[in-house]
Amino acid sequence: MSQSTIEIKRTQHSRLNEIDFDNLTFGEQFSDHMLEVRFSDGRWHEPQILPYGQIPMYPAVSTLHYGQAVFEGMKAFRYESDKVNIFRIEKHYDRFRRSCERVCIPEVPEEVFKEGMVELVRTDREWVPRNKYKSLYIRPIVFATDQTLGLRASRNYRFYIICSPVGNYYSEGIKPIRLTTMPKYVRAVLGGVGDVKVPGNYAASLQPTTKAQHMGYTQVLWLDAVEHRFVEEVGSMNIFFVIGDTLVTPPLNGSILPGITRNSILELAKAEGLKYEERPVSIEQLVSLHNKAQVKEIFGAGTAAVISPVGLIHHEEYEITIAADEMGPVARWFYDKITGIQHGEVAAPDSWCTVI
Repeated sequence: MSQSTIEIKRTQHSRLNEIDFDNLTFGEQFSDHMLEVRFSDGRWHEPQILPYGQIPMYPAVSTLHYGQAVFEGMKAFRYESDKVNIFRIEKHYDRFRRSCERVCIPEVPEEVFKEGMVELVRTDREWVPRNKYKSLYIRPIVFATDQTLGLRASRNYRFYIICSPVGNYYSEGIKPIRLTTMPKYVRAVLGGVGDVKVPGNYAASLQPTTKAQHMGYTQVLWLDAVEHRFVEEVGSMNIFFVIGDTLVTPPLNGSILPGITRNSILELAKAEGLKYEERPVSIEQLVSLHNKAQVKEIFGAGTAAVISPVGLIHHEEYEITIAADEMGPVARWFYDKITGIQHGEVAAPDSWCTVI
């Protein structure tokens, strides 16, 4: 599929001048256009770019009842040269494809995902913020569209890509956030869908996250579903610890989402010769190591926030505090390295950047 095969119906009324790019909230403003591709009769049809707008649906559409849907979260960044970079498009597509397979959604062709996204971002390139600490968030989503209350895989689907200019994900910006465990709740179990990006994972997290926020915390630090002891991830990020001189993160065990930023950090650590381990970390071990002054830094990593330093973890009667008002040196190194790559200021590993 080449760019010329994508039909583009441009909006007659751009909303670009209505956007205050100096005061962006996360995911509440949307660019002028969206990509749409429909699946029926056993095949994906031709993609088209349309003005961003409402999608007509019936109340019996099956995804509303049984949650057969998958999404991704990606970003595009503006270089100083004015070129635009979509970050790690291939890695995101791999996760999207695997997520679709897990919930019986027909695979969106790779060229439709990649080239459709490139053409959409090219069409709305003026929506990519020029500030280094802002970006264009890209949300691919595919969902079932059969009208049926029968519990079965749908025969019809729609795939969309929408874009949103964004600032910082957390109101704290890159200041340390506060986490708490919620042992009464679990995010995911082995054999479930914790390692793919489906909406139900996030719906299940809303009640404990809301409770945590009412208690003064930013997010929940999820523990494993069996023993309620081993650290897994944060609601919107993977988690990293600097223990002594080693970077440590929980291993991908089937109930943790394989984050793209997580993967980027580990690849950069390996290339730089930094000591790192993927191993289980229990909350009791973390408390003990903290009491021995062995926990030097804690930070989260995800597409939305990039790197978020963690200043406090609350667990039952314990508090793990990191006495810092900003990122530690390890988190800062990764933040500068990744954002430098994203904005074209640092050389990127092969296939990390799709430059428009």
